Amino acid sequence: MPTLETIEVAGETDINTLPDFTSEKYKDAYSRINAIVIEGEKEAYDNYLSIGTLIPEKADELKKLAIMELKHMKGFTACGKNLGVKADMPFAKEFFSPLHGNFQKAFEKGDLTTCFLIQAILIEAFAISAYHVYIRVADPFARKITENVVKDEYLHLNYGQEWLKANLSSCKEELIKANKANLPLIKSMLDQVADDAHSLDMDKEELMEEFMIAYQDSLLEIGMDSREIARMALAALV
Repeated sequence: MPTLETIEVAGETDINTLPDFTSEKYKDAYSRINAIVIEGEKEAYDNYLSIGTLIPEKADELKKLAIMELKHMKGFTACGKNLGVKADMPFAKEFFSPLHGNFQKAFEKGDLTTCFLIQAILIEAFAISAYHVYIRVADPFARKITENVVKDEYLHLNYGQEWLKANLSSCKEELIKANKANLPLIKSMLDQVADDAHSLDMDKEELMEEFMIAYQDSLLEIGMDSREIARMALAALV
């Protein structure tokens, strides 16, 4: 059953169709899923600030995006507290470790193409798709927060798209190379939390489908043609 606090903000949600947010199985899974979204927003905060140092003339804009991510992190932290769940942050840090490491390597080389692909395309598309699926089954307190977060994430996705689009003629080869190295990590990340997602009534196949739609739409907006997008998407199957 949802908590009293969530019932008060339930609005149009039919609480009878939602999971039992008080069960130990739900809370155990939520401790990891909640940690992932908190850590994801923290990573995004750090990443946008880092990118800003590589594009000094855009540093203020990127700082604003970073601050939005910090606000999201605080919102999702409140979601865990609302359910009486302690986020498993060590798990989340390990979960993001491969993408984090690749971003840091790219940042140290001044490789903006890879930095934007990882943060503004892969991670944002991953977040947006997961949030869309989660909203349908979230407790009403978390649903309200997540709905607001999604609106912001589209701004972040668009920022990365616009930079890559403007620089596509010079960065396409590097973009394809970076995609091949990083897209498979998204699938492995989804596989890693499939059981926990299922405990929250989130289907792994639906999560992957939503991600691939958002990801391919982003590549289309950047200016890749359908054949290029198909080849890039195949990297997820490796």
